[in-house]
Amino acid sequence: MKSLRNSVQLIGRLGKDPEVKTFGDKKKASFSIATTDTYKNQKGEKVEDTQWHNLVIWGKLADVAGKYLKKGSEVAIEGKLVHRVYETGKGEKKYFTEINVNDLMMLGAKQ
Repeated sequence: MKSLRNSVQLIGRLGKDPEVKTFGDKKKASFSIATTDTYKNQKGEKVEDTQWHNLVIWGKLADVAGKYLKKGSEVAIEGKLVHRVYETGKGEKKYFTEINVNDLMMLGAKQ
């Protein structure tokens, strides 16, 4: 059961092309994906609820993401939730939740 701790699995579509940065000999790709759930409300109307998730990928997988993924690409990911806090120059605290991706699968037709 240890592998179930802090584990996230999502299937969604990219909201923009990945942004790839290099830090020394490591690469980092950042992008967001949208997941949409559909349900009927009390009036019987169809409602779509879209959530956006910030993703970060490191290493060789970041190269793959930068090379092959584009806005609108459908992907399945597995990773873990990470919460970060930083303080701006004005003293405001900013909170971020993102998913550090361990595994990525490209879905859909070849582009």
